[in-house]
Amino acid sequence: MERDDQLELYGLVADHLKDAHTRVRTLQVPEGVRMALTRKLLVITAAAKHDLADAARRLERFMADLDEGRYPEDVHTDGSP
Repeated sequence: MERDDQLELYGLVADHLKDAHTRVRTLQVPEGVRMALTRKLLVITAAAKHDLADAARRLERFMADLDEGRYPEDVHTDGSP
């Protein structure tokens, strides 16, 4: 049963990551901000390979930030930090 729950969580996180990438791609923000957001999503994706529950929490916070319009501010137009 625990394995089924883990597989279900993987599916949910994968679906939410896909939605998050789509939202970031369609945001009307400077390219540097979009690149910073994309990097955050890639970090969350990598974290999911090692700690799925933590990645799910991080993704939830990321999506809440997007919903509230909280984006990285201190980025250059070329996306470098």
